[in-house]
Amino acid sequence: MVFRSRGSRSSGGRSFNAGRILVALVIAGISLLSYCSSRSYNPVTDETQYVGISPDQEIALGLQAAPEMAQQFGGLDGDQQAQALVDKVCNRVLTESEAGETDWPFECHLLADDQTINALALPGGQLFITAALYDQLETEGQLAGVMAHEIAHVIARHSSQQIAKQRLTEGLTGAAVIATYDPDNPNSSQSAQVALLIGQLVNMKFGRDDELQSDRLGVQFMAEAGYDPRAMIQVMQILAAASEGNAPPEFFSTHPNPDNRIARIEEAIEEFYPNGVPAGLDQ
Repeated sequence: MVFRSRGSRSSGGRSFNAGRILVALVIAGISLLSYCSSRSYNPVTDETQYVGISPDQEIALGLQAAPEMAQQFGGLDGDQQAQALVDKVCNRVLTESEAGETDWPFECHLLADDQTINALALPGGQLFITAALYDQLETEGQLAGVMAHEIAHVIARHSSQQIAKQRLTEGLTGAAVIATYDPDNPNSSQSAQVALLIGQLVNMKFGRDDELQSDRLGVQFMAEAGYDPRAMIQVMQILAAASEGNAPPEFFSTHPNPDNRIARIEEAIEEFYPNGVPAGLDQ
């Protein structure tokens, strides 16, 4: 009978580990290369972005997802007068602000859901506001604040950036799982779980940054369209009242809490109107 020496077993283990690390490095390298090659300049936000899909793909994705989105919220609302007001406000923001200089084919939809207070933007220009949120709003300016915020998500290409970031995160965490997994030590799977959790929290932070950027751009768009941007602060107060007792801690949420958003909105208003908000803007 021939026994394998401890030395030969250790050598084989080192070879196996080296192979896994090499594979992990290749996966990580491909993920980083793919992410960095997706650079694109956005003239509205004046920043270089890393996007996961082309504008045509964003538009197609949004159009494909729009019917399912509507179905999840009870379909489109049948109130034609309310839908007409949503269209009017969206068109004003789009035609009288820098937002209108883009090529996104925007469509604004009022959803029938009268329980869920929400507004959403799909890639490519499909925008939604629920009847529950619409009914909470008191002025046209508040509606403009909501829709300007959603328009900003599309123009800033947040969905496409999230896709690129998600692919990068999945690639890097997958590489970490391969590099750290030890078949002789089941507890090594804990490392994979930690890596996945970190990836999720990183993407949540990206989401919060997107919301704050959309607030800032929303202030710009609605102000350019002749609406008083302070109406967006009123929207935040409505959202704060609606989320009392239900909101998760900010660090574990993709949306900053309304109080923090109000402070940023006030900064954006002061930046846009350093001498104070002029009189005569629509509320």
